[in-house]
Amino acid sequence: MRYISRWGLMRNTVPENIQEHSLDVAVIAHALAMIRNTYFDGDIDPNRVALCGIFHDASEIFTGDMPTPVKHFNPNFKHSFHQLEDRARRRLLGMLPSELAEEYESLFFFEEEPEYAALVKAADKIAALTKCIEEEKSGNLEFRRAGAEHQEYLAASPLPEVHYFMEKFLPGYRLSLDELNLG
Repeated sequence: MRYISRWGLMRNTVPENIQEHSLDVAVIAHALAMIRNTYFDGDIDPNRVALCGIFHDASEIFTGDMPTPVKHFNPNFKHSFHQLEDRARRRLLGMLPSELAEEYESLFFFEEEPEYAALVKAADKIAALTKCIEEEKSGNLEFRRAGAEHQEYLAASPLPEVHYFMEKFLPGYRLSLDELNLG
């Protein structure tokens, strides 16, 4: 995963690979589950959602990171690409001993659990938005449009934990280390 670069159509001031991105998604998904359970009467396993976040882009080991504008250019291509991702996940599972493959299957195909899939998708979008913020803070304006699109997507989210995260935690991503330093 460390060898698959993200944001292939953009000039990056700080390169990002899917391994780094997946950790961001896992941490954010865990936080979203904790927020849901603490403030919105949820019953989500934060550890499971974090694991789903870790493995959410595992198929990209074989497919590479397809830029979102390309992936969503046409509904037929999007559908075909999702089928390719499923085949890549199956290929990864096939590389494991059968007993382990059974254990990992639910992590590779967590989309069948709508509550977990929604949290991981939201965490994926938040992680993308924080990348855009990081790039803009570095003076890279190429990420401005992508950031606005992710912000708009998240603002329309039906998940209250997403709005809570955006209100309480997202502002911290815009601060410098000096501004974050409380000492």
